[in-house]
Amino acid sequence: MWQKARTLTRQVYERSDKGVFSRDFVLRDQVRRAAISVMANIAEGFERGGDNEFRQFLAVAKGSCGELRSHLWVARDVGYLTSEEPLALNDRAEEISRMVAGLMRHLGESPLRGSKYK
Repeated sequence: MWQKARTLTRQVYERSDKGVFSRDFVLRDQVRRAAISVMANIAEGFERGGDNEFRQFLAVAKGSCGELRSHLWVARDVGYLTSEEPLALNDRAEEISRMVAGLMRHLGESPLRGSKYK
């Protein structure tokens, strides 16, 4: 999941570094921050060592997936992305969001509470 978020972040950087998109500093930076937030929150939550904290950070990562998808549609609507580009990136963000939701569900149902509580 983190690896997929890393790949998505790289793809967002590559696409937002081209043409007029690269000069719209506000939207470009917001799209990049949302992508970075997904992978960073997955990593930070994992490192916390407790399931409750991990789930909290995963919830933020999931929210950032939604934020990223929204920003990508803005980029398409103003002509920075072709009609296919946000679809491909959105598909990846949705896949990561589903994976995050599944892990959150698993952590909530698991009797294990993370290395922090051993």
